Amino acid sequence: MFSLSRRAMRPLSSNCHMLPKRTLRLVPDLSKYKLIEQPPGFIVDTVNEAYKPPRPNAYEGAYHWTYDRLIAITMVPLVMTPFVAGVEFPVVDAVFSTLTLLHCHAGFKSCIIDYIPKRVYGVWYRMATRLLTFGTAVAMYGIYVLETSSNGLFDLVKSIWAA
Repeated sequence: MFSLSRRAMRPLSSNCHMLPKRTLRLVPDLSKYKLIEQPPGFIVDTVNEAYKPPRPNAYEGAYHWTYDRLIAITMVPLVMTPFVAGVEFPVVDAVFSTLTLLHCHAGFKSCIIDYIPKRVYGVWYRMATRLLTFGTAVAMYGIYVLETSSNGLFDLVKSIWAA
């Protein structure tokens, strides 16, 4: 099928490209889990090339700071509600629990963006954000169960405090 020559190994016939390829590999391809090589200083072309900013994203861009501040400011009077009016308001309890979860989600998302950047870690960044989203969904279900089966977060904290 192949002949050896001094220059290189060449196929004898042009039908070699018709050989069947193996589609099933038992060795896993782990190359997608490696870090993406970065040029020094992350200079892609030359120093004199124009800067290409990333595509704008409303949630991961400059607006996530504004959203997080609005959530934090909204939570301040909700924290004081059980001390002033008692724990008998399930709507206030549910809103406070949901806003706390969203506040925590935004904080962890900022940590992922800062410490696991997409341009360096690639697939690890996607896995971390998907794991965070899954955890947030499970926690949202936990808030639902807490609000429907018992008297909510404020009553849970009150019973733990009294114990």
